Amino acid sequence: MLWGCFAAGGIGALHKIDGIMREEHFVDILKQHLKISVRKLKLGRKWVFQMDNDPKHTPKLMEKWLKDNKVKVLEWPSQSPDLNPIEYLWVELKKRARAKRPTNLTYLHQLCQEEWAKIHPTYCGKLVEGYPKCLTQVKQFIGNATKYELSICKLLTHLKCDERNKS
Repeated sequence: MLWGCFAAGGIGALHKIDGIMREEHFVDILKQHLKISVRKLKLGRKWVFQMDNDPKHTPKLMEKWLKDNKVKVLEWPSQSPDLNPIEYLWVELKKRARAKRPTNLTYLHQLCQEEWAKIHPTYCGKLVEGYPKCLTQVKQFIGNATKYELSICKLLTHLKCDERNKS
């Protein structure tokens, strides 16, 4: 399993998780990678951290760490569709890694690190660009399906076409 982060300006850290992800592991990953990624991406102080509704992201230890470190977390309705834009980066990373046909976990991890580093900042920027509309609709529809899911599919199609034209 991997943990990663990104912003409109590009990708942040990518971390390999060994074994089962537990709350304390998640806090350790954030301690190790979140602020470094924020600095790398030059986000300053005006950034918001988005997580999914995984139960290990909400316990007291996690909430305390986020509060103590002044991390503003995006409110996200429970039982909502997972429209976190990082999901599209995971799809892209999986596609790239599979194309290389890794033969073992060590090679797979190496490929993931290499391919993660190649993700173009423009791709990240376009994923973030349309995101406020998505959040507004999810809130408006109280987490039920929105037309935005179709828009994201169209966006990804355009991104892939743009990337092919640059090659």
